Amino acid sequence: MAATPARPGALPANPWNEHAWVVGEPDVGEGTWIGAFTLIDASGGLTIGRGCDVSSGVHIYTHSSVRRCVSDRAFAEVERAPVRIGDCVFIGANATINMGVTIGDHAVVGAGAVVTNDVAPYTLVQGVPARPTAAVVIDGDQVTFEPI
Repeated sequence: MAATPARPGALPANPWNEHAWVVGEPDVGEGTWIGAFTLIDASGGLTIGRGCDVSSGVHIYTHSSVRRCVSDRAFAEVERAPVRIGDCVFIGANATINMGVTIGDHAVVGAGAVVTNDVAPYTLVQGVPARPTAAVVIDGDQVTFEPI
């Protein structure tokens, strides 16, 4: 029996969310949740730790074609660099993570932030570009954010 072809325009199947677009083969830790309408690009290498929440609308990129495009293809390659996201990281709705970034354990990326540089563990970043605004302090079941 022949396999049923995918519906034109349908998203490729992935094990996290039927409404997420996943390119490549990311290494995703146990208990990580990926929301709807996310774009997960693992073409340059992507590791997401355990227990993370990746909110709806998040884009994670491991490639860039900027130099190729603006050089009229004189710069021939699509650049790629891995993204590493630690354990227990929360990424807010519609945030963008650019290629080559590492986000440390227990960090928080605010909604709408554009992350262009590494994020230290236990740090809250917000804005465009994302900048540290608070330390994440965990004491048992209590979580507070202390302004930096």
